[in-house]
Amino acid sequence: MDNTGRMAPAAVGLALLLGILGNLLIIHSDGMGLGPALWVAALVAGTMGLARWTLGRDGLQGEGRWLLIGAVIFAAGLVWRASVFLHFLDILAIGLCLGLAALTLRGGSLSRAGVLSYPLGLALSAVLHAIGPFLLLFNDVQWRELPRSGWSRHAGAVLRGLLIAVPLLVVFGGLFAAADAVFAELVGRVFTFDGEALFEHIFGTAFFSALAAGFLRTGLIRDPEELPRMGSRGGISLGAVETGVVLGLLNLLFLAFVLVQVRYLFGGAELVLASAHLTYAEYARSGFFELVQVTVLVLPVLLALHWALPVENEAAHRLYRWLGVPLVGLLFVIMASAMQRMRLYVVEYGLTELRLYTTAFMLWMALLFIWFLATVMRGQRDRFAVGALTGGLAVLLVLHAVNPGALIARTNVALAQRTGRFDAAYAASLGPDAVPVLVGALDTLPEAARQELVRELALRYDQPSSDWRAWNWGRARAYRLLSSLEAE
Repeated sequence: MDNTGRMAPAAVGLALLLGILGNLLIIHSDGMGLGPALWVAALVAGTMGLARWTLGRDGLQGEGRWLLIGAVIFAAGLVWRASVFLHFLDILAIGLCLGLAALTLRGGSLSRAGVLSYPLGLALSAVLHAIGPFLLLFNDVQWRELPRSGWSRHAGAVLRGLLIAVPLLVVFGGLFAAADAVFAELVGRVFTFDGEALFEHIFGTAFFSALAAGFLRTGLIRDPEELPRMGSRGGISLGAVETGVVLGLLNLLFLAFVLVQVRYLFGGAELVLASAHLTYAEYARSGFFELVQVTVLVLPVLLALHWALPVENEAAHRLYRWLGVPLVGLLFVIMASAMQRMRLYVVEYGLTELRLYTTAFMLWMALLFIWFLATVMRGQRDRFAVGALTGGLAVLLVLHAVNPGALIARTNVALAQRTGRFDAAYAASLGPDAVPVLVGALDTLPEAARQELVRELALRYDQPSSDWRAWNWGRARAYRLLSSLEAE
């Protein structure tokens, strides 16, 4: 029997087992925590074990095998932190890692993939995951060629026996139940039927079985190949003149904006207050997010222009570098202006999740542009995508280490100590990760804010879940601190 004939039946069995685990660990869990992390770890361990059993020690040679480790790490993040938004980012990171890993477990390159290869690969992976279970069941598994030995040889006879016995059990059981009330009560307790619960179990098992089957089929049975790449340029081609016009005009526009911003960058808060018609809110809130949009738009514009340059046109590439590098330099000044606006706003009004995560996104964009200069501008465009992916995952890990909820609470507590302003309801809504900071700062808050915060925390953290599948270190620590606070 070849590897596919050997692996496909085992993949079906493993997918069914993972479906049962997914139903038990995730669908019927009280929340994100240990259960989903264990399921991702089981999927990765099962994939590696199946590959070792059927393909041997050298079965997984593709670069995607390293993304399996990333999926496990971000699954652990579901247990580490209790932030809802961090959990959302963790799930995205897990899906990204597993989606790309499925295409490149046994072959294919991630480090030399094109800029669009990742999104195209993820789209392809989603399609393959959707059709994978059907291909596995109806194409890869040769049911008639499976060995008929041991228990499988008697499976048909057992099934026929059950078909005969079940109607007889129903008839005689019904008669016995009608004859004796005690026996009827016993039968009623044993065979209580809950249609809604049964549907949930069937759906949960089927969903996670299909998800696992799609991953196993895509990663281990489908023929390995390179990630999809963007096709030829067709009729799109830019020369030195077009490149000079586009980048030259963008440089002039960015330079004009930077010249206006320089005085505010060096003037600081005093200049903002002294300038007519300027307030903190107008200067920071109305400008920061527009500058974030500018930063986000510049990168695809530069990448698209570079893609449209003919490889053999050295003059166009040289002009692209001459005008592209100053444009990125001006963009760094604009990003500094944006960060300055946010700093002033936080100093005056405090920190929120939106402000923190947007700032983290800007820092990731700064890393992307540094990597852009080191790769695309030096003729190594094929290395850009892997650096962008690695940088994004690294920023997410740093966010876990920073602990956004605690950082926001700490910043706003310091603002309250300085100004007396404190939004207790918002502080309590930051989640369990912020509770240790808030509890530790109760004695430093104004009396009214302290009482309101205690009430809000009591309302939001009434009773901890007893479901071990939802266990989370941040939630467990928060409830432990709040229980000790109530005992005092």
